Parts: sequence; C-alpha cells; structure tokens
Amino acid sequence: MTIQPAAPDDLDTIRDLLRRADLPHEDLGPAHLTHFLAARDGADMVGTVGVEHCGTAALLRSLAVAPECRNAGLGARLIDAIEQHAQNEGVHTLYLLTTTAADYFRRRGYETMDRDGLPEAIQQTEEAARLCPASATCLQKRLAAAGP
Repeated sequence: MTIQPAAPDDLDTIRDLLRRADLPHEDLGPAHLTHFLAARDGADMVGTVGVEHCGTAALLRSLAVAPECRNAGLGARLIDAIEQHAQNEGVHTLYLLTTTAADYFRRRGYETMDRDGLPEAIQQTEEAARLCPASATCLQKRLAAAGP
C-alpha cells in the first residue's frame, strides 16, 4: 500500500470514496487536490485525506478508508502523512469537524474546542460554513514548527 499526492484525474474516485463514507464532497474541486493524498493498493484507491489551507491554519478534511481496508492502520498512516504535508507547507494548526470520529482524533492528539473559536478563514470554508452540521465536534491540533 502506498500513499502519494492525489492526481488531477483522481477527483471522481475521491468523491466516490467520500460519498460511500457519507462525508462531505459536494464542494470538492480540482484545486483541492493540490493538498490531498491518496492511498493505493495497486491501481485501486483505498483511502484519502486532505487539507484546506487558510494561511498558517488548515482544515483537515475528507479522511476516508475503503471498508475492506479499515482497522489496519491506514487511517493513522494517512493522518501522519497529511500532518507532515501540512507542516511542510507552513501550517501551524490543523482544525477539523467531525460527527463520528472525535474520539479517534482525540487519541491522535487533537483537542476539542468551541466551534466559535475557529479562525475566521476556516469558518468561511464551504465545509465549515455549509456542509458540516452545527452538531459536529470541532477539534484542533498544533503542529511542531517545521525545521530546516
């Protein structure tokens, strides 16, 4: 299994994977794929995750693993990879909204926060402003400063 940057022609496959996981995908366009990763088992995409940059903050979004590949650590590998990607891009803090995985992310070092405390740029993303319900749990994680 490999994790690599998503390619422009991965958009429909990523949308389908997110749709099957019952995750927001309606706003996802080609420009988002610059900061998306794809996990592949041979030619098959079996996982994805992305970040939406807002300066030194970013919204972690769209973590999805195909049902047949769950509970094998792929989600953790994807999170580690996207956190490293974000850190390399100068992101200091990751934020996320979830209706189902708050405990999972807390175990990975994310802390619950009040949704009103999200940076304005994160609040204005389609996912935060329109797609995620008000009942979603809001979490954040500060990333270590990227060194030389």
